[in-house]
Amino acid sequence: MEAGIVGLPNVGKSTLFNALTKAGALAANYPFATIEPNVGVVPIPDPRLDVIHKHIRTDKVIPAALRLVDIAGIVRGASKGEGLGNKFLSHIREVDAIVEVVRCFEKAPGGEDITHVEGTVDPIRDINTINAELILADLQTVESSISKAERSAKGGDREAIARLEVLKKVKPVLEDGKPAIGVRFDDPEQQKAFKSLGFITAKKILYVANVSEDDPHGRGPLAMKVREYVKSVGGDPENDVVPVCARIESELVELNDADRLEMLQSLGMDEPALSALARAAYHLLGLQSYYTAGEKEIRAWTVPVGATAPQAAGVIHTDFERGFIRAEIYSVDDLVQYGSEKAIKDAGKLRIEGKNYVMKDGDVCHFLFNV
Repeated sequence: MEAGIVGLPNVGKSTLFNALTKAGALAANYPFATIEPNVGVVPIPDPRLDVIHKHIRTDKVIPAALRLVDIAGIVRGASKGEGLGNKFLSHIREVDAIVEVVRCFEKAPGGEDITHVEGTVDPIRDINTINAELILADLQTVESSISKAERSAKGGDREAIARLEVLKKVKPVLEDGKPAIGVRFDDPEQQKAFKSLGFITAKKILYVANVSEDDPHGRGPLAMKVREYVKSVGGDPENDVVPVCARIESELVELNDADRLEMLQSLGMDEPALSALARAAYHLLGLQSYYTAGEKEIRAWTVPVGATAPQAAGVIHTDFERGFIRAEIYSVDDLVQYGSEKAIKDAGKLRIEGKNYVMKDGDVCHFLFNV
C-alpha cells in the first residue's frame, strides 16, 4: 500500500518526506529509507511489538511498513501541464491515498521569510487550489474516456456499459467542483469500473498541518482552520489532520535516543509527530496488523480491515493461502496475562480458527497449511 505526499511549493513537503525516510533508516533490524529518489519506506510505530518481545525472545523485530511517494509539487494549472503537471498526475494516480501537506506557519525559524507561491499564507486556499487541480484532472479523464466507452457500449460490452454509466454519473459531480469520492454505486460491475478508472479525487486524504516550532501541537489559528475545514467536509479533524513541525522532525531524526527524548520532553511531546503521521496514514488506508512470533523473528504483517485468516496467511506466502488448513490465534493481552504461548495453550486460550475467520487487529498467529 502506498500514500503520496502532495503540496504546493515551499510548504515543507520535501523536508517532511526526507525526515520520514531518515527516521525509517534509523529503525533497527529493517531496511527502511528511500528505495527510489522519490519513494521511501517508513515503519509503523507499534508498542505491541515490544510487549511481545518481552515474552518471546528473538533476534529480530520487524514492524509493519508503509510506502510513501514524494509527488512532484503541485501548482495552479498543474492539470493543464503547468510546472511538473504531467509528472505529478502520473504518480498520484498510482497511490492508494493522499497525504496533503499544507503550510500553517507564517515565517521560518529565525524569522526569515519563505516565499509562498501564492504570496500569502492561507492553508484553506492552498487546499482548495490542490483540490481544484485534482478535480480538473479527473474531469479530463472523464472527457477523454467517455466517447470510447460510448462506442464500446454500443457493441454490448458489459464492462464498457458499466464504465459508461460510471463516467456519466461522475461527470456532473466533477463539473460541480466536487470530488468523486462522494459518488456511490450499488451495481457491482459499476463499482468495479469506478475503481478501475483510478479517479484521483476518489482517494482518501490525510491532511498534514506543517506548523511552526512554537506550535508543535497545532493549536494555532492556521492549523485550527485546517481542522475546521476537514470537519466542514464530513471528516474527522482529530484523525484526519496531523500537526507536524517538519523542522523539528528533521532535527529529531539526527539525535541519539537520549537527546531525542530530552528534546521531546522540552517541547511537551510524547513522541515524534512522524510516528503519529505514519500510524494515521496506515489507518487511513484501512489497514491493520497481525503478528507472527518465533525464535527467528517477531513480525507485524499488514492486512486490510476485514481480511480473512487465509488472506492474512497469503500475505506471508501465496502457498499459505492456497493450502490453508487452520490458524492458531491468541491476543497480545493473553500473552501479557499468561506469560508464554505454552501457558496460553494450557489455559485453553489458544483459539483454533478456520477459513471464515475475520482477522482482528493485534492477533498473534500460527498458520497450518498443506500444499
